[in-house]
Amino acid sequence: MKAVSFVTDETHNRRYAQIDLKGIAKYNDEKLEDLMDIIIAEARKDEKSISWESVKAELIKEGKINVPDRHKAIRKKRA
Repeated sequence: MKAVSFVTDETHNRRYAQIDLKGIAKYNDEKLEDLMDIIIAEARKDEKSISWESVKAELIKEGKINVPDRHKAIRKKRA
């Protein structure tokens, strides 16, 4: 994306992103969403990973998602 440039430190690690607001105005929402995803991913790259199973278990515990009992559904189909 031409409207974005990066500033590096003395060891050539990317430290800052400069965004030309007039330059990105021509991009559609999908391209801008991709840009934001990249920026967020870069900012979080050193964070500890969490397994999907751990996240899912926490969401179920908090009542934020409802996972039906698959075994009951399978038994009902067989009956």
